[in-house]
This record gives sequence, C-alpha cells and structure tokens, in this order.
Amino acid sequence: MAKTPKFVNAKVFAWVDKWNKLCTPDKIVVVKGTKKEHTDICEMMVKKGQFIKLSAKKRPGCYLARSHESDVARVEGRTFICSKKEIDAGPTNHWMDPVEMKKKMEKAYKGCMKGRTMYVIPFAMGPIGNPITQYGIEITDSPYVVVNMNIMTRTGDAVMKHLGKDGDFIPCIHSVGAPLKKGQKDVAWPCAKNIEDKYITQFPEDGQIWSFGSGYGGNALLGKKCFALRIASKLAKDQGWMAEHMLILTLTSPEKKQYHVTAAFPSACGKTNLAMMLPKLPGWKLQTIGDDIAWLKPGADGRLYAINPENGFFGVAPGTSMDSNPNALKSCKKDTIFTNVVLTPDGDIWWEDMGVKAPAKGVDWKGNPGYVCADDP
Repeated sequence: MAKTPKFVNAKVFAWVDKWNKLCTPDKIVVVKGTKKEHTDICEMMVKKGQFIKLSAKKRPGCYLARSHESDVARVEGRTFICSKKEIDAGPTNHWMDPVEMKKKMEKAYKGCMKGRTMYVIPFAMGPIGNPITQYGIEITDSPYVVVNMNIMTRTGDAVMKHLGKDGDFIPCIHSVGAPLKKGQKDVAWPCAKNIEDKYITQFPEDGQIWSFGSGYGGNALLGKKCFALRIASKLAKDQGWMAEHMLILTLTSPEKKQYHVTAAFPSACGKTNLAMMLPKLPGWKLQTIGDDIAWLKPGADGRLYAINPENGFFGVAPGTSMDSNPNALKSCKKDTIFTNVVLTPDGDIWWEDMGVKAPAKGVDWKGNPGYVCADDP
C-alpha cells in the first residue's frame, strides 16, 4: 500500500484513501493533465511494449494498442445498474442488489493493484466552470485509461482547483484486475480473462461507478457511457435536465444566422457522420459540437441549452473513410490512440473499408506478423 497524498478536498482524500487501503498499489500518481505528462505516459507504455509509436511523419503523436482477445468491446452482460429497487434499473438493464454487489466487488478489489501504480484522474464532463458541467474522480491502475481520459475529458489540476475544498464529484474506481507478483513482468494488455470476472457497475443512489476486470473503451473510461449517460440520467432526473444519446451541431447560413441542432439516433446508423458532415450548399458552414452525447438544461432565460460533456472523439474505425466521414479521417491524423487496427510496414495504420488500397502485408490486431490484408477498393 502506498501513502495516500493529501488533497485540499477532504472528499477526494477519503475516496482515494479508501481504495489505496483496499487495492494496495505500489505508488499513487495524481494526474496533472499536462501535455508533457501525457507524452511521458505514452512513451513509458512504448518501453513496456503496451504501445507502438506510429510514424512521426504519417501520424505525429499517435500510438497503437492491442487489447486482449477477451477484452474487445463493452460487456453489456456484465454491466449492472445497482439501484435499491430493481424496477428503477429500467427494463433493458441488468440489476443486482447494491449491498450484495459491493460485497462481491470489494472482495475482487482486495490487493488488485499490487505491483501497479494507482492513478488518480480528476476530470470534467464539459467545459470547466460551465453551469451544466459535472465532475468526477476516476481511480485506475491502467495508464491506457489515463491517456484516453486525457483525450476524452478535461483532466488534471484545473479540475482540482475548480473543486476546491468541498466541491462535489462522481467517485469512480477502475482496475484491470490483474495484480503483479514480485518480479513478474507486466503483459501488454492486462485484464481479467474470464467474462464472469468482469463488472461494470453503476450505483445511481450513491452516484458512484465501480469497474473491474476490463481495460477496454467504455468499460474502463468511466466518464463515457457510465457517467455521461447512466449516472447522468439519474442526476438529470433529480435536477430537472436531460442526458441523452444525441449529437449537437451548429449550422451557419450564408447570412451568418446560426441554427443549433440536436438529434437522437441509435448506435451504428451514421450519427457521427452526420455530426461531422461537410455541407454541400454554397456558403453554409457546419460546426461539430458533439457526435455522441448531449446534456440539455433549461436556462434562467427559459431557453434550452446543451453541451457535449466529452472533449475528444471515440469511434469505431471499420467503415470510416474519406467518403463516409472525411472530418473524422482528418481529425485522427495526429495525437490519436488507435486500438486493434492493422499496423503497416511504414508505421501507419489500416482498417476495413478505409477507402484506401489495403497494404500487401501488415501486422494484424492480434500482433500476427506477415498478415496479408483482404482486398479493399
């Protein structure tokens, strides 16, 4: 167990101290949110074999990660809404009694960070200081989570300063669930290999998020679906606003008149493509405010306001091309973390239906060399 650092905010100290004592990490690092810190963590992961640095010419500031085969998507079957009453979990969610779930998970968390670093990530869902923005503290033993949270949220000292001595936040805990024995070398992608050992759990009455056993996407980046939709929907219900699976965009006419649009679509139907489209009408401009989640709140003036609680973009690569979404392709030219795509011999990446000719050879997402890609027009 490491020594718990002091925090101005007593609630932050209590949250970190609780998990330090239970998870027993070797050391604790409080994320500052600087560019240098972000780069240093990425380079550390390169040295450990957990990241591959891509071509500085083709993809400056970009890295490639490969997840374990058992950890490649959200695990909906192991995602639980632990409300006090089962009916409050909703008809489409899995439920477990919150007291029983906490007992089960606390047993799993015991000693789970041994041999690892505990990172404390202060993060803001939305612009810091905005009246709709909410705040969180995520504890994790995954540096992959740290650098992705840096991209997807606002992190670091500015958040801690805003919280001050008594600011409220959503407490989040995450572990890959793979403690290291003394002298044991870390693996490229640590996680619980058995699906039954993975838990992504929301406690709506407590306003807490507990995640264990997965290091992938929304299972581990707890600001995303866990906070921005699941916990936020409870906050919104209690406080009189909405947390929705919606895009936000601004259209500006040739006469400089602005129209703000929100739109709800199911996953995998082109919502991101619409949010980032290039207008074909002469003189019209489009600004992407958000492509996935919207928080909407009535203002004191009676108007409806909306923010995108996220900061970066997180999307599925296959099918994304210069034809389907040119802005997405341009946005990932630099400072991007790619996961589970083909590595080309020249240090670039490729995926299915990218719209460019497939390389003759490459390394597949499982790390198999000499992989011959399928033809792609």
